[in-house]
Amino acid sequence: MIRYVSSRLAMAAVMVVLATLVIFLISNTVPGDPVLTQLGDLAASNPATVAEFRHKWGLDLPLWDRYWIFLSGLAHGDFGVSIVSRRPVLEDIADYAPATVELASVAFLLSLVVGLPLGVMAAVKRDSWIDHVARALSLVGVSAPTFWLAFVMLAVFYGALDVAPGPGRLDPVSFPPARITGLLLIDTALQGDWDTFHDALAHLVLPSIVLAGATLGLITRTTRAAMLEALSQDYVRVAKAKGLRARIVVMGHALPNAMLPVVTLGGLAYANLLAGAVMTETVFSWPGLGRYTFQSAVSVDFPAIMAITAIVAAIFVLVNFLVDLSYALLDPRVVKK
Repeated sequence: MIRYVSSRLAMAAVMVVLATLVIFLISNTVPGDPVLTQLGDLAASNPATVAEFRHKWGLDLPLWDRYWIFLSGLAHGDFGVSIVSRRPVLEDIADYAPATVELASVAFLLSLVVGLPLGVMAAVKRDSWIDHVARALSLVGVSAPTFWLAFVMLAVFYGALDVAPGPGRLDPVSFPPARITGLLLIDTALQGDWDTFHDALAHLVLPSIVLAGATLGLITRTTRAAMLEALSQDYVRVAKAKGLRARIVVMGHALPNAMLPVVTLGGLAYANLLAGAVMTETVFSWPGLGRYTFQSAVSVDFPAIMAITAIVAAIFVLVNFLVDLSYALLDPRVVKK
C-alpha cells in the first residue's frame, strides 16, 4: 500500500510541474496585450509609460526568466499580483472561491442523490418506463448547452412564473452574514440567521440545477451501464440461485462492484464543476471563480489567469490521486498489480 501511494504521489508531483509549464506558455502566447487593455490607447502611445508598465509587471523579461519567477512564487505560495485589482491574486481567489465551492458542492450532491438511484433503478428495471425516463434525462442533461439551460431556467421560473429569486447569491435587500467560511449556508447557520439562510438556499436552486444537469446525466448513464454489467456476472446469478432477496443481491453484491467507474467519474465531475462553472456563474451573476476567470481573461490579467489555471490543474491532479486511493479501498486487488 505504501509503495502504491508513493508512486501515485510522485506521478502527481510530475503532473503538477508539467501543468505549470503548459499553463505559463499558453497564458503568455495567446493573443492580447495587457498594455493596451490596462493603459488604453492614449497611454499606450507613450513609450516611456509602456516601458514602465512592462517593467513593473515583468513583461520585459525573457520568457524562461518569467517562468522561473512564476514557478518560484508558486513554491512559496505566492501567486503574484493582479494587474486589474492590484491585490495579491491569492486574496482575490480567497474572496471568490467560497461561492464556487458552495455552488459546485450543492450541484454535485444533487447529481449524486438523483443520478445514483436513478441509474440503479434503470438497470434493475431495464427497458421499463423508469429506464426510458432515466435515459431521456441523461440525454437532455448531457446535450443541453449550459448557457441555454441557464437562460431557459431564468426565463421560466424567475421571469414568467416568478417562483424563484433572481441572479446573485442574496436578494439586494438582504445583508450577508459575518464572514467565517465564506459559504453562506454554513455562515448563516452558525450565526443562527435563518432568514438569510433560506434566502441563500433559494438563490442556489436554479444555478445548482443548471450546473448539475450534465453531471447528473453522466452519473446516471455510467451507473446504469456499470450495474447492467455487474448484474450479468456469475456471482450475481449464484446469489439469486441461493434465494437471496433481490434488494440484497442488488445493494450488497452488484452495486459495490459497479462503483469503480462511478467513483472515477464522480471525482472528475466534481473537479469539473469547480473549474467549469464560468457560463453558469456569468448568467446568474454568481460572484465565484468562474466569473473571476472570465473577467481576468477579458482584461488579459496574466497573473490571475495563470494562478486560477494552476489551481484548477492542482484540483484535477488531487482528485485523480484521491480516486486512485479510493480504488485501493474499493478493490484491494488494484494495489497488488
